[in-house]
Amino acid sequence: MRQFEYVVTEPVGIHARPASMLVKAAMAYTSNITVKKDGKKADVKRLMALMALGVKCNEKVLFSIEGEDEEAAAKELEAYCIENL
Repeated sequence: MRQFEYVVTEPVGIHARPASMLVKAAMAYTSNITVKKDGKKADVKRLMALMALGVKCNEKVLFSIEGEDEEAAAKELEAYCIENL
């Protein structure tokens, strides 16, 4: 299992557009990908679950990736976060 933490810097947090792009990036992998914030956890491949976390600017989230392509998925998703969130 691979994990990484990220502090959201997008002024409006994880809103519709970046969330849908994150879901699209995650769907390219077979690994199970979750994000956790304040004890709540969501499947990154499910847009509504991701949006329901209500992640705002300057909040920390923890991504967990588990599966056969976890290394590649972790690298791409972390890069996505840095560039877009």
